[in-house]
Amino acid sequence: MNQSTSINRVVNRFLVATIFLSAPILLAGTESYADPKDGKVVLPPEVQPWCETPAPLEIRVGIPGWMAGISGDTGVKGVVSSADVSFDQLLRHLTHVPIVLSADIRYQRWEFFGDGQYMEVGTSATLPGLLFTTANLHLKSGLAEGFVGYRLINCDKATLSLFAGARYTYMDGNLSIFDNGDARLVILRQLLGIPKKLDFSGSTGWVDPVIGARGKVKLWKAISFYAEGDVGGFDANSGSAFELRQQGGTIVREPVDSSDWSYQVQGGLEFQVTHWMWTQIGWRYLKYDYNQGGFTNKTALNGPFIQGGINF
Repeated sequence: MNQSTSINRVVNRFLVATIFLSAPILLAGTESYADPKDGKVVLPPEVQPWCETPAPLEIRVGIPGWMAGISGDTGVKGVVSSADVSFDQLLRHLTHVPIVLSADIRYQRWEFFGDGQYMEVGTSATLPGLLFTTANLHLKSGLAEGFVGYRLINCDKATLSLFAGARYTYMDGNLSIFDNGDARLVILRQLLGIPKKLDFSGSTGWVDPVIGARGKVKLWKAISFYAEGDVGGFDANSGSAFELRQQGGTIVREPVDSSDWSYQVQGGLEFQVTHWMWTQIGWRYLKYDYNQGGFTNKTALNGPFIQGGINF
């Protein structure tokens, strides 16, 4: 027997042994083990992926309750007043029951959502820069916003979306200035074109382009944290603006800078109460910086946010 034949036999035996020993590994499927109690074969639990894709279609309808206080400057026909109604005082100043609604539809990664609110508030206002007196202010405000979003993260445990859309804002103001005997009230009536009375009103509405982001993270079982923020306006409706101001002993119409911006942030906890019912508890803040024509809306809507709804 020559040396080459011996080497070939050794190599062949090594290959046969390798294949024989490797067969259990190559042919093995999911590892199993016997339960020590009853001896039954039990398969180990499968490792679930972190990101499980939710159902392709989801529809949510809600009734939001936003106890938003109003603070800042608001003006009609150039007369700017300052109002401050905190959220805990809102119920005493509401003149009508607010109208609210929200809807959210998702198909795979695409989202279509929006909400709306209409509210009327009556309060006293101050006119420190004009007549150094007080006035009654009746303010009607409404907003309706709609967005299209796309989910960058689309998991049951976490979501993150970018969105764009528009926000429509309606403003109606009525000021009743008290006659405190100041002779300048006659001049004010002439500038405003108000005959023999000190009540005047006006309304306006505008649409702002809006971009933003929102997301949600599951904290524990049916409890999640949600957050949303957006910015809008971008001076899309800016033009010319004016205010009536005191200059010496007279009242003059003075041009001011026009602006159109809005900012919004909100966040809180969401509870999936049942398979088809959910609720949110959080805080919402919306700031306007609008000055166009004789209308001024530099107010902040700020307060707790509670919403309940159903999902399909």
